[in-house]
Amino acid sequence: MPRLALYALAVCVLAVAAAVVSFSRGSWLGVVWILLAGVASNMAWFYIRKRKMDREAERAAAVTE
Repeated sequence: MPRLALYALAVCVLAVAAAVVSFSRGSWLGVVWILLAGVASNMAWFYIRKRKMDREAERAAAVTE
């Protein structure tokens, strides 16, 4: 897994934990944490898919040569 994807996944997990704590204390600031978790999860998904497509392109290039 790419390093940036791991960082984004860690941010996502921490943001969800912060949202749970925030909501349990009665604060609506958890909405911001949920939005941050969504952005971080999309970034992780993007970097994982990008690496997969790069590997497939390298394999296709190696086959055609």
